[in-house]
Amino acid sequence: MGTLQTIFGTDDAAAKTIRLRSLRPVYERQVIREGAPGYLTSTRFNSPSQVHEVFSDLENETKEHFIALHLDGKNRVICFDRISVGSLNQSIVHPREVFKGAMLSSAAALILIHNHPSGDTTPSREDLEITKRLVAAGELVGIRVLDHIIIGASSYLSFVEKGLM
Repeated sequence: MGTLQTIFGTDDAAAKTIRLRSLRPVYERQVIREGAPGYLTSTRFNSPSQVHEVFSDLENETKEHFIALHLDGKNRVICFDRISVGSLNQSIVHPREVFKGAMLSSAAALILIHNHPSGDTTPSREDLEITKRLVAAGELVGIRVLDHIIIGASSYLSFVEKGLM
């Protein structure tokens, strides 16, 4: 156990200039799907199939992409956050990274999306485990995880529709 001096330093250290980084959200607009159907121009999704329709271009990616859609209290999309771009068959996803952005955007809920470059939408053991961890972390910080959608070759799998959440 340290003393106050070993933890905070001496008074001489207080006389030095202190520089801290300021944290502030910065958003940019990105095109995620050109020529999207007219009914998707609103920022509210009513079904996993609509999410798939907007993010179906992920099926052409050769690496796994893990994305979180941030939703407000009325389940309208605030923004999307590309959490991770991984390798051919995995991406590293940590709850800290998922909820860091969600808290900065003041999200009330999330929809998780990732692709399987193999085209097979069957969830892996890791997919099931990370979803369970993210749902638990969301409950802890007050941000609900509404669904996790896996995009494959011309198809998708919704954890909610399959009863996996």
